[in-house]
Amino acid sequence: MSGVTLNKVIKKYGDVQVIHGIDLEIEDGEFCVFVGPSGCGKSTLLRMVAGLEETTDGQINIGERDVTRADPSQRGVAMVFQTYALYPHMTVRDNMGFGLKMNGHPKAEIVEKVAEASRILKLDEYLERKPAALSGGQRQRVSIGRAIVRGPEVFLFDEPLSNLDAELRVEMRVEIARLHKEIGATMIYVTHDQVEAMTLADKIVVLRLGVIEQFGSPMDLYRDPDNKFVAGFIGSPAMNFMDGVLGEGGSVTVPALQRDVATGVNGVAGAKVSYGIRPEHITIDPAGSTHKVDMTESLGGISYAYLVAETGERIVVEERGDVRSKDGDVVGLSFEDSRSYVFDAASEMRIR
Repeated sequence: MSGVTLNKVIKKYGDVQVIHGIDLEIEDGEFCVFVGPSGCGKSTLLRMVAGLEETTDGQINIGERDVTRADPSQRGVAMVFQTYALYPHMTVRDNMGFGLKMNGHPKAEIVEKVAEASRILKLDEYLERKPAALSGGQRQRVSIGRAIVRGPEVFLFDEPLSNLDAELRVEMRVEIARLHKEIGATMIYVTHDQVEAMTLADKIVVLRLGVIEQFGSPMDLYRDPDNKFVAGFIGSPAMNFMDGVLGEGGSVTVPALQRDVATGVNGVAGAKVSYGIRPEHITIDPAGSTHKVDMTESLGGISYAYLVAETGERIVVEERGDVRSKDGDVVGLSFEDSRSYVFDAASEMRIR
């Protein structure tokens, strides 16, 4: 197995630059997830590692090998696509072993590797079926099995769960996490779903407009975002943001909350800021009377109350337990000041 290193990697289409000098080190055996909104460059970057997109400038290493200009077949990677890309006329067994067969591997070796991949992915009972007789989740497992039999140094996943329904997505997340734990390979995974990123990743790389905004462990990004974009992208529901003004001693006046918050940050008094706090860090006080509940959304074990402040700003609060807010309630809000985040209004960078 091998890690992956990107050094000042650039991608241009003509005069349009879409990847801007990416520097990144993915450790051997690490599960790294690229996240970001549509058009941020995450799939392009993955395809550059695979060799399916030419690297305009910079260097890509897999292990000790410089693969920047190497043919995809020589890079030691295997890619799993969202569309499965299975041969409809072949059985599961033949689909999984086809790549090895085309590369001239001995029949006995193919049989052994297909059997091992089938065991790992629990596909034994489906080996003689064709793709049309499989569910979406089963087809994706076959696609992953086809990658496993190649014994790659690095697995690449390009939004592999986007075609599955919600229940199957959860099941496949568990399957992929178990697969990584069992084989210990380096994996790079692209998704726009930050829940997938949080549950699967050892390292998350947050991309925007072809630039890395921040990378780190899921909880590091959740607890310590560098800027407003990362703070809003990591966490579900997204962090609440409200206009504020920085006061003396690090306090922030937040009109939407009708209070000053003792944040303890360092900054220039009078500066305009964006004040942030996560829905799960706010508690509703039924005895209060500062905010009206516009609507509620119940998900069973938890619910979300959507409040509208006098400033017109919306505040989302996560609620648990038996007593929950109802549409039209007028309530108060409480929270620990230490849960606060403050961002410069102009640059959107975190003020600490």
